[in-house]
Amino acid sequence: MVPSRRYGMLLGVVAGVAGLAASELVSGWLHQRVSPLVAVAEGVIRLTPGAVIEPVINVVGTNDKPFLIAMTVLVVVALSALAGAVAMRSVLAAQGVFVLLGAVALLAVGARLTSSSTTYVPAAVGIVTSLVLVALLVPKAQAALRSDEDRSGGSRREASRRQFLVLSGVIGVGAVIAGVAGRFLAGGRAAVEAARGKLRLPVRAAVTPPGTDLGVRGVEPWVTSQAKFYRIDTALSVPQILPQKWQLRVHGMVDRELTLTYQDLLDRGLEQAWVTLCCVSNPVGGHLISNAEWSGIRIADILAEAGVQNGADAVKSTSEDGWTCGTPLAALTDDRNALFAVAMNGEPLTPEHGFPVRMVVPGLYGYVSATKWVVDLEVTRFDDFSAFWTVRGWSQEGPVKTQSRIDVPRAGANLSPGRITIAGVAWAQH
Repeated sequence: MVPSRRYGMLLGVVAGVAGLAASELVSGWLHQRVSPLVAVAEGVIRLTPGAVIEPVINVVGTNDKPFLIAMTVLVVVALSALAGAVAMRSVLAAQGVFVLLGAVALLAVGARLTSSSTTYVPAAVGIVTSLVLVALLVPKAQAALRSDEDRSGGSRREASRRQFLVLSGVIGVGAVIAGVAGRFLAGGRAAVEAARGKLRLPVRAAVTPPGTDLGVRGVEPWVTSQAKFYRIDTALSVPQILPQKWQLRVHGMVDRELTLTYQDLLDRGLEQAWVTLCCVSNPVGGHLISNAEWSGIRIADILAEAGVQNGADAVKSTSEDGWTCGTPLAALTDDRNALFAVAMNGEPLTPEHGFPVRMVVPGLYGYVSATKWVVDLEVTRFDDFSAFWTVRGWSQEGPVKTQSRIDVPRAGANLSPGRITIAGVAWAQH
């Protein structure tokens, strides 16, 4: 690689990574839900057709979120390197590339965050940081290049090269520190965990029903802890919502619009029910299935209080991060105990599983029912809206069929001749 391109790509990567780190730092300092990096990655999820998403998920599985963020970072690094190579010939052209990258970040942030005076500040700081560093590093890189070409420069040549490399290294290390600090300053998680720890919900700890313990080693236990409960959602950055700030709006084809607080739900009294959840993407014999005792308020009771109007056949629910799904109205109003859940197995939900409130609907796959961090419920008709997955061609209704899984013996196990114990689990909803 020619020296000019090598120096240019290095300065471009340094400027790009530093801009990214600066945006992460400011985003954490402002305690925003998503940083520009995460906003861009979530935008990719939102805009990517289901036909593309599904093969990727089949390959990377539950590592899809780290994979997507890593790919986003690599794209930024690659484009930054390209901008740096251009910078050795034209600083303005290189800065134009960074402005375009910043514009993408600004658009993504605008789509993921509620507009406020600070919504666009992290992305803007990142853009300015990259532009300033390009202007600063290009003269240093050009001086190092000239020294390389000056065969008589001796120690002067080494000094110019060393100055450029040391400066680039210092900025790079500073960028790493800033990025880590930004994640640390995103203290919403700490505040939510503190609030969660103070909750004293009127629920009992989960007790395994008699007869559900087979006493066979290797069989999935009846109760799945929150730590081991499978997680499938599109949120790259888990929403951090304090219970006292959470609200649920119920509107649409209803007689009375409702706005409920977390305490409003608790005051109605909690019901508890065992509900098995399984993912529509669960392969044969897969482990995207978990069972818990959920505590919450019947969705049917809230809808009855609002007064559902004739002609409605669906409910569109929206999470705090903007994800939507459509649920058949009948599944929320029959006797299956669809819940606004606030606890699992006697403990408040964790943020990963929807804290402070999520939906749990027996008998339906999550993509049409299990809205985490739910903040909006609109009674409507299927003909009048499309949700996150249905707009990508998925069916409007996702009933869970009766299924089973053999846990013992495991697939690929080497077995000796003789009597073999075969055991597993089955689930039928609702």
